[in-house]
Amino acid sequence: MGILQKGTAAASPESKPHRSRLRRWSKRIGILLVLVLALVGALSVFRSLTGPPGVGYFRSAEGREEYVGHYQQAMQQLPQPTAVHDISTNYGIVRVYEWSTPETERGTPVMLLPGRSSGVPMWSANLPGFVESHRVLAFDALGDAGLSVQSTPLTSVDDQAAWVDEVITALAPNGVHLVGHSFGGATAAAYARLHPERVHSLTLLEPVFTFAYPPAEMLWWATVATLPGMPKGIREYALRQIGGSDEEWAEGDDADPIALMIASATEHFAAELPTPSPLSDEQAARLTMPIYVAIAGQDSLAGGQGAAEHASEILPNAQVQTWKDATHSLPMQEADQLQIILTDLWDSSER
Repeated sequence: MGILQKGTAAASPESKPHRSRLRRWSKRIGILLVLVLALVGALSVFRSLTGPPGVGYFRSAEGREEYVGHYQQAMQQLPQPTAVHDISTNYGIVRVYEWSTPETERGTPVMLLPGRSSGVPMWSANLPGFVESHRVLAFDALGDAGLSVQSTPLTSVDDQAAWVDEVITALAPNGVHLVGHSFGGATAAAYARLHPERVHSLTLLEPVFTFAYPPAEMLWWATVATLPGMPKGIREYALRQIGGSDEEWAEGDDADPIALMIASATEHFAAELPTPSPLSDEQAARLTMPIYVAIAGQDSLAGGQGAAEHASEILPNAQVQTWKDATHSLPMQEADQLQIILTDLWDSSER
C-alpha cells in the first residue's frame, strides 16, 4: 500500500498579501473550474457525434482581447520571469516562462503543468517558494486558453505527451521534476508513463481522470449552471449545489484577475483537447519515480477519498495525501505547506 495520509497540520499564516487574497478567492475559482470540467464533458460528447477534433481557438477578436487583458493582469502577480520562450513543436508554438538564477540553473528544473483554462497565472501562490531553490519552467497548454498557439489537432493523451516532450527536449533535456494540477495532472501522469527516464519526480495535485472519474452529481449541477438560457433561480440553485452562490460571481472591480481570466476563457475560448482515462494497473506500474499525490477533502474533482485510496493501491511507493480542508483549488490554498513537502521530495530524489 502507498503512504496514505489524511488531514494536515494547519497552514502557516500567509506571508504575502496577494497569497492571502488568493486564498479568499479560491472558492470562486474552484467553482469556475467545476464549470470548466462540465463543459469538457459536454464537448467530448458533442465531438463524438460531429467528427474528429480541430484546434483550440478564440471565438472572437473581442473575446481574445478581454481574455488577454485579464491574463496580463494575472501575470503581474507572479515573480518577474528571467526568460520567455516560444518553443516550436509539431503541434504548435508553446509559450514557456522561466525563472532561474546562476545558483538554481545547475540543478534539475521544476516543470509546472496547469489545469484547464488556468494557464501559467494559476501558479502565482506557488512560484515565490518554488523559485527560491529551483529553476522553474511553466507553460500554457496547447489547445487551451493562454498564449500558446495550437496548429495541429490533439487526438489522444499520447499526443499531449509528445508536445510536452518536445518542450522538455528543448529546455530541460536531462529531465525535470514534473508538477501537474487538474487536467495538467492527467497530462503529467501520461507523460511520466511514456517517458519515465525524463521524470525525476512526479507531483499530481487534484489530478482529474487519473485515479477516478469526477463526481457525477457535481458535473450534473455544473452542466445545469452553464446551459444557455437557464432561468436565474435554477442557475443560482445549481451553483449552491457545487459549493457557491450567485453572489460569488459578481464581486465588482476588486475581483481576482485569475478568477476573471478563467471565467473569460470559459466564455470565449473553444478548447480542443482529448479527455483522459484513469490509469490502468499496467500503466501505473511504469511510474517508478518518486511520486506525491494530493487529493482535496472537499468538493474534489479528482475523486476524493476513493481516488486517494485507489492511488495508494496502484502506486505502492507513492506518498498520497488527503487535504481535509482543501478544494480543487488545492495548489493555491495550501501553497506554504506544499512548498515544504515538494522541496523535500525534489531534494531527496536528487540525492
